Amino acid sequence: MKSKIFIGFLCLILVIFILPEPKMIPVKGASDKDWNASTFWYGPWGTSGVHKGVDIFADKGTKVLAVTNQIILYKGNFHKGGNVIVAIGPKLRLHYYAHLDQINHNTGLFTPIGTTIGSVGDTGNAKGKAPHLHYSILSLIPMPWLIDASQQGYKKSFYLNPITYFLS
Repeated sequence: MKSKIFIGFLCLILVIFILPEPKMIPVKGASDKDWNASTFWYGPWGTSGVHKGVDIFADKGTKVLAVTNQIILYKGNFHKGGNVIVAIGPKLRLHYYAHLDQINHNTGLFTPIGTTIGSVGDTGNAKGKAPHLHYSILSLIPMPWLIDASQQGYKKSFYLNPITYFLS
């Protein structure tokens, strides 16, 4: 019985990494002119040390879209992120959407790519700043080849550059 469970688990992991991972920019109508590519891993960045995501600027209320097929794990409020959504997508990657003005509570657990999940805002520690979506990706499977000598460079084994991710 244990061997069947183990084989089933291995098959599930294999499927997670074989399935295609469609991707798109998470803010409707955004282009590379709406973010500063050098802000990923920019430091010093407040109490977090470095900026582990990208800020995509848009008018308040602009639709925020699911960047890939994903399962929503959390919709709510975090102190720094304000209104946030945390979802898990293919390849065991967590997708973090922060500073949302509104969260679409009508979305189900499984959210296909391109589904409206919220809107751009200025909640959390973005209050009083230009409305934007802070978007970051955390891999649950470490990628040690990404580690470098930058500030907190060892954490790069868990964080993907969102710009490289959704433009690839």
